Amino acid sequence: MKDEKAPAQPEQAIVRTENLTVGYGGTPILKGVTFHVAEGEIVTILGGSGCGKSTLLKALIGLLPPLEGSVWVAGYNIAGPDRETALEAARKKIGVLFQSGALLGSFTLADNVALPLTEFTDLPGALIEEIVHTKLEAVGLADYAHYMPMELSGGMRKRAALARAMALDPQILFCDEPSAGLDPVTAAELDSLLLNLNEALGITMVVITHELASILTISRRSIMLDKEAKGIIAQGSPRDLMERSEDPKVRAFFHRNPELLHTAAKAASP
Repeated sequence: MKDEKAPAQPEQAIVRTENLTVGYGGTPILKGVTFHVAEGEIVTILGGSGCGKSTLLKALIGLLPPLEGSVWVAGYNIAGPDRETALEAARKKIGVLFQSGALLGSFTLADNVALPLTEFTDLPGALIEEIVHTKLEAVGLADYAHYMPMELSGGMRKRAALARAMALDPQILFCDEPSAGLDPVTAAELDSLLLNLNEALGITMVVITHELASILTISRRSIMLDKEAKGIIAQGSPRDLMERSEDPKVRAFFHRNPELLHTAAKAASP
């Protein structure tokens, strides 16, 4: 069956949701979520714990079918009637950096990076080895190809996982809390690496994070989710959200000040 292509959008959206409702066991975590990501953007999805960031990511990469609404990724409607066909096509155009890194502990770094290439392509072994070397070199791990994941630091494992996510030269990179568990310097190095990949290769990035330093460093635009609203409460430049938003939840997040929420709650009380 022919793949259903998304209609062209004014901002050339490469990721788009429309009235997306997603949750578990029929219970919505997010309701009526509509947003887009233009090609070449770095967009951060942020919010407090339990607001639905990871749930939204699962919907965007096809791990969680929506309860309602649509999800378009790289031109394919992965929530439509041809979901499986669309997912198969879309997954060839995306890479995913999971929060844990999700490296296979019994594989070397080279074997981990090679996995998508052996699974999704018919490339000869020599070419796969060359691509693996290139990807590890891009993240500064060319000399660690034969190391096992347990032999590396947390930051190095994240970079190796990034090399694997980049193995198929994706148009879109989805990152789930990439700097979680890293010290500030290592987190800053990973932020710089993501920016360099975006600028050098034009890769669109959707980054799930609650790390304020990363949000302000890499984001061109941020989308803030809220647990009580079950959806988006703010969108825009993170600097604008931090400096100009009048929403107490947005201000509390960006200024790391829970008192702003308490003050707003008191003011709203009769």
